[in-house]
Amino acid sequence: MADVLAPPESADAITFVPGDRDRMLSRGHAPPERLAWELGRLWGLPIHPLLVRARHVSRQRGLSLADRRRNVADAFAVAVTPPARLVLVDDVYTTGATASACSIALRRAGAQRVEVVCLARAVR
Repeated sequence: MADVLAPPESADAITFVPGDRDRMLSRGHAPPERLAWELGRLWGLPIHPLLVRARHVSRQRGLSLADRRRNVADAFAVAVTPPARLVLVDDVYTTGATASACSIALRRAGAQRVEVVCLARAVR
């Protein structure tokens, strides 16, 4: 990713979509978090684990866009006041519902600009 994507000039820090606890335990890691730490190292930007899961979210697989949006609505909260300009890292972008829900939470907490970076784009 870092080879083909220049670091955003206006970013103050990087954050990531928090992993689901059960999937983190079975995988041993959370892909968005690992991507964020590596991008931060390569881009020279600090990593701030700002987002937490405010409630359980069912798996998104097989849900319509409307159902995905409902599923993640208000599912994320911000632990501390965020920097003004952030890069939000996720592993897969399907409909944008998760990235949107996280961005909304960050903006409500005070972020002025949120740019989303994803490793893969799922085509439905």
